[in-house]
Amino acid sequence: MKKKEYSIEIGGKTLTAIFSDLAEQAQGSVILKYGDTVVLATACMSHDKQEGLGFFNLTVDYMEKFYASGKILGSKFMHREGRPSESAVLASRVIDRTLRPLFDQSIRHAVQVITTVIALGDEDPVVLSVNAASLALLVSNIPWNGPVGAVRIGKYGDETLRISPSQGLRLGETEHKFDLTVCGKDGNINMIEAEAHEVNEDELEDALKEASKEIGKLEEFQKKIVSEIGIEKRIIEKEKISPDSEKLFNENILPKMEEAIFSGPGKAKIDELHNVWNKMVKEFYKGKEREDFSVEDDLFDQTENKIIHEKAINDGKRADNRAMDELRGLYVKAGGVSPVLHGSGIFYRGGTHVLSVLTLAGPEERQAIDGMEFKTEKRFMHHYNFPPYSSGETGRIGTTGRREIGHGALAEKALAMVLPSVTDFPYTIRLVSESMASNGSTSQASICASTLALMDGGVPIVAPVAGIAMGLMYENDNKYKILTDIQGPEDHHGDMDFKVAGTRNGVTAIQLDVKVDGVPVKILGEAMRQSKKARLSILDEIEKEISAPRDHISPNAPKILIIKIKQDQIGMVIGSGGKTIKEIKEKTGAEITIEDDGTVYITGKEGSAEKAKMLIEEMTHEFKVGEILKGEVIKIADFGAFVRLNPFKDGMVHISELAPFRVERVSDIIKEGMIVPVKVIRIDEERDKISLSIKEADRNFFGKK
Repeated sequence: MKKKEYSIEIGGKTLTAIFSDLAEQAQGSVILKYGDTVVLATACMSHDKQEGLGFFNLTVDYMEKFYASGKILGSKFMHREGRPSESAVLASRVIDRTLRPLFDQSIRHAVQVITTVIALGDEDPVVLSVNAASLALLVSNIPWNGPVGAVRIGKYGDETLRISPSQGLRLGETEHKFDLTVCGKDGNINMIEAEAHEVNEDELEDALKEASKEIGKLEEFQKKIVSEIGIEKRIIEKEKISPDSEKLFNENILPKMEEAIFSGPGKAKIDELHNVWNKMVKEFYKGKEREDFSVEDDLFDQTENKIIHEKAINDGKRADNRAMDELRGLYVKAGGVSPVLHGSGIFYRGGTHVLSVLTLAGPEERQAIDGMEFKTEKRFMHHYNFPPYSSGETGRIGTTGRREIGHGALAEKALAMVLPSVTDFPYTIRLVSESMASNGSTSQASICASTLALMDGGVPIVAPVAGIAMGLMYENDNKYKILTDIQGPEDHHGDMDFKVAGTRNGVTAIQLDVKVDGVPVKILGEAMRQSKKARLSILDEIEKEISAPRDHISPNAPKILIIKIKQDQIGMVIGSGGKTIKEIKEKTGAEITIEDDGTVYITGKEGSAEKAKMLIEEMTHEFKVGEILKGEVIKIADFGAFVRLNPFKDGMVHISELAPFRVERVSDIIKEGMIVPVKVIRIDEERDKISLSIKEADRNFFGKK
């Protein structure tokens, strides 16, 4: 095996890039090792151009391999990795969003980047995969404007800012103040994923500055490798637009573009003009053996982009004529859809409309996660749907796409920061956000609608959360405009989509996508502060509609009762093969979940939870000497009577303990079926027997003699 290695210190650990002939057919490949975590990244480009595609075809796949963590996947019948897990999809999106802006979008050859986790140690494989993907592209012949660097940074358990946290810290074994994955280039930032517990914007900006320093080290490391290896990049000839097409556009379309762009909210007018242009081009070249009109399409797109930027930067003008920091009109509604629902929220921000619905269930409905990195249960889920009608289109309804998974996860991250603890609110919580109409950042509208649904459902959240998408029109570091609440053409042509969610007290989640090489930290800091103004305005409207979570959950939601039993009683309650707990469930209709520490969650409706609670308490009740209670006589014997204390325990009253006078025959004064008072006078733990006394419980129960 041919092999060459390069190393650098990052975050107090050694990062090693290994170049070998292991994946020699790939145009670029590298094995990147950080601690005990090892990732392989490969990059390939199709030999031929994809005719008529109309867009840059980049595919990024993050491959989880269970062997990497010494695990065998799944059930008895399935031990092969199949469709990507949600965590793998989110990792793929992180890598994609980092790499994509640095490609020439006019390329019509397919590019595929695959990162494979070969070994999983204490270090983050996703961040390592971003750096590996950057190196694989750099050492390939694929034209790409890298390198980029990626780091994970945050405050975990204390106020120390840490680079490259350990697995325990980043997976939440210690509660963190904030956790950021940051990617960048040349001192700028081009991708952020962040979650935070209501953290101040200035503190997050400082963390981005520190991250940028570490990213710079990674870039220099990669540049040094490339300079030593010496790579010749493939030259992709760009198709030039013909003078005929240019003349056709300038005479018929260009004069109408500004009016179409600045016609008000949405993209209807400019999209209509775009369709006119597409038809005009096809008609013009009819019979001339030409089928690919992507260069004409690019001309329209680039001209629209130029007009939007120039008007925003030079004239402070937006497509719908709002001020740069102005929100669109808001509408909020908590509940009111149907009493059947456990909670609901409707949120409008301009032409973006979202319905979110809350469902509450017991702990038994938690989602089991059996992942490469960890095995756990989720008590909170937020799912996001984007049906075709929300953008006025037709389309296939089927498997949840990467975009829907990503948007759902972002909102979940933002809202998870304000949920009550399991102890205070043991319910499993599921939110579903339906994008009903889309015109800019449905993900952030989902956060707002979901906050309304949570409060309507009586979930005692710490504080309401709102989110807003910030845009940017950028010429240089001194000439730019930050846009609040981007929509339509601004979303499509803006240089960044910077989503910031939080409460009145601080930020809970961030996601950054860019279309340029990167955005200066200074501008991101300004955008965060500008976003706070919009967030507070949204929270004002939410709190006008519902000022606090309702003081009760929906009557249609199940009731959860919590009791605690001793750990050595768990086996008794479950029974052999689960027989006992199954009988309790069948008898009462309740669901029962028992934790390892003896906490018992009992979920049910219409009194079923109360019935199950009573049975378990009776079963696990530990009788004490001196305790007085009532029981039913179930058997008479010559020497005394047996009394049922509860469905699971009997005791015996000796003939001498029946009454304060002499009793000749037990049957003279006591009969089966009688309810009698008894006092526990002795407990024989070895023989599991309880001795009872009626006379000590009530001397006059049988009268005086």
